[in-house]
Amino acid sequence: MATTLLTRTRDRLRRSAAATRARALIRVLTPRRVRVRFAMLFGLLFIASGAVLLSITYLLVNHPIHSVVTAFHGAPGSLPPVSAPPGGAPQPQTVIPLGPGSASPPAVTNWLDDQMRRQSAQLHRAQMHDLLVQSGTALAIMAAISIVLSWLLARRVLRPMRTLNAGVCRISASNVHERLAVEGPRDEISELADSVDGLLERLEAALESHKRFVANAAHELRTPLTVERALLEESLLDPDATAQSFRENFERLLRISTHQGALLESLLTLAVSERGMDRTEPVDLADVTKSVLLTQLTETQRRGVRIVDRTEPAPVAGDTALLERLVANLVHNAAYYNVPDGSMDITVRRHDRRAVLTVSNTGPEVPQDRVDQLFEPFQRMRRTAGDGHHGLGLSIVRAIAAAHDATLSARARPGGGLVIEVSFPLPVKGTERYERWPQARAATASK
Repeated sequence: MATTLLTRTRDRLRRSAAATRARALIRVLTPRRVRVRFAMLFGLLFIASGAVLLSITYLLVNHPIHSVVTAFHGAPGSLPPVSAPPGGAPQPQTVIPLGPGSASPPAVTNWLDDQMRRQSAQLHRAQMHDLLVQSGTALAIMAAISIVLSWLLARRVLRPMRTLNAGVCRISASNVHERLAVEGPRDEISELADSVDGLLERLEAALESHKRFVANAAHELRTPLTVERALLEESLLDPDATAQSFRENFERLLRISTHQGALLESLLTLAVSERGMDRTEPVDLADVTKSVLLTQLTETQRRGVRIVDRTEPAPVAGDTALLERLVANLVHNAAYYNVPDGSMDITVRRHDRRAVLTVSNTGPEVPQDRVDQLFEPFQRMRRTAGDGHHGLGLSIVRAIAAAHDATLSARARPGGGLVIEVSFPLPVKGTERYERWPQARAATASK
């Protein structure tokens, strides 16, 4: 038993090694340049089609024609009847007229007929041989011509690709604003060039956004560092500094350090959200919303904001911590940018196979053209020093929504405030995520 298993394993390894060597040989023999492959392909197609055409011609011509010797008794000037095989064309006949009273020996007629058949067969074989040789010569000449023409044709076809490649290689980070702008008929090459131009446009926008983000982050981090340095220098240079003044400076330094920590945590959350998720789990968006509202209830009551929530079970597949951060940022943003005795309306519902979270709040009027800007990093409606806000809350919301394949929309509310809607896709029925949903929901409820 063990010997048989060992033999099978060896045979399997030999076959695998042979297949690997064969694939390696094919890779070595396959031309690397597309132009060479095109020329070979076009040439082989022409040779194959020419060979098929010559084979069909040869088969159609290869029908031997025999002449029949006939002795005919009749009046001068008359012809014998022509005989034809069933379903075929009449055969050529060699007629030997005989005068009245003469006789034709059958042996002579048969001998003449046999000689004519042999000569006809030899002539047919010679003609077919000449046809085969001449056709092969013509095919060889046309094969060489077709390979040359295929090489030139491949060069002509690939010329736009070389131009496109040169244009793409010319573009770098310093001139990403340039475009290929390929002109010509609307074919596959122009569509590819348009796709590359669209990609370059998106890359340019991403690079510009990255530059703005880095500049804003550097500004946000430089300001507290400057203040920290000033406080330290004040404590060191003041000869009359007391323990109370040191304590006050240290308390300010602690607040600034806390502010920097919150900023760095927000930047880290933004980076993690934009990177995407490694794994997902079934989460009830309604439970997440209720948990966040309970956590921020004290803060919203202190600000005098009235909360109206209407939730229904809405399962989504995602990361619980990121979803909690998304809801918390929306609730905090709606409470902070509000008016005295304002309100906040939070709705979680299922609509058109999607879980929809809507947060609407009263507040100062927001110009419609500034709504989209609020989701950019470090963008705020109003700036207040030391308020602990960095303008990253809605940016994190957008990044988390993108990581969950959710659609995010926002509009200015009539009379002031914002209406933000995040629509998540429901888990697909039959998948592991959907099957785990009832158990996860029961476990969450038991907690």
